[in-house]
Amino acid sequence: MSARLTELNVFPLKSGGGTALEIAELGAKGLRYDREFMLVTPNGEFMSQRRFPAMARLRPAYDGVLLTVHAPGTVPLVHKAVDNGEILDVTVHRKPCQGVDQGDEAALWFSDLLGTECRLVRFSGHRPTGRGGGELAYADGYPLLLISAESHAELNSRLADPVPMNRFRPNLVVEGLGPFGEDSVRLLRVGDVTIELIKPCARCVLTTVDQDTAVKGHEPLRTLASFRNLGGKILFGQNGIPRSLGTLRLGDPVQIIEKAEEP
Repeated sequence: MSARLTELNVFPLKSGGGTALEIAELGAKGLRYDREFMLVTPNGEFMSQRRFPAMARLRPAYDGVLLTVHAPGTVPLVHKAVDNGEILDVTVHRKPCQGVDQGDEAALWFSDLLGTECRLVRFSGHRPTGRGGGELAYADGYPLLLISAESHAELNSRLADPVPMNRFRPNLVVEGLGPFGEDSVRLLRVGDVTIELIKPCARCVLTTVDQDTAVKGHEPLRTLASFRNLGGKILFGQNGIPRSLGTLRLGDPVQIIEKAEEP
């Protein structure tokens, strides 16, 4: 079966909404500008929809200079990225990293919107992946998340109310691998770049947050748990690391180079 790339999504602000792209540069840390920015609490802990579901309604876009964030009921934030601000010690899932503080104006905008004190930081330094020898910005553990379009369709066939793909926040969506076909792949070529799939993605309550309304429910996590639970982890999609760099385009052919030993 021939396979192709059908979605490209970048998330400039960790746990904010995604930006759908037709073309994207793939670097060592994933898609260009992915998880470049992050909100942190006063003690430096990262903020996400897990605790702050209202973040689902943030719609960020970043062009390398200006971070623009739209949110319902407020004037958009237009922020010029700061690269010479104070370096803050921050954490992602209790693991230390650093960020450049983006100033009081941005901090006040997000604090007022979310109703809690926070700071906006921009990624700084080096952060390795848990396995595979890769690097990443503020993504949870790996620079890429890939999901098969057929995996999404299979899940929705089991749900009374289908959910959109944005619940799972993939960088890459591939059509033609078959339901959960991504689990059987170790190495693949997308267009001219090579990506290694390292481990299944364990899903959390963030998938239950409606990305348009910020309302939490029980699905699709409850249904996923009924047939995708392995060792207490609910698995959907594959985390990956770029093994060559270049340009990705919608419609790029996808070729399996090497199958996984134990899907």
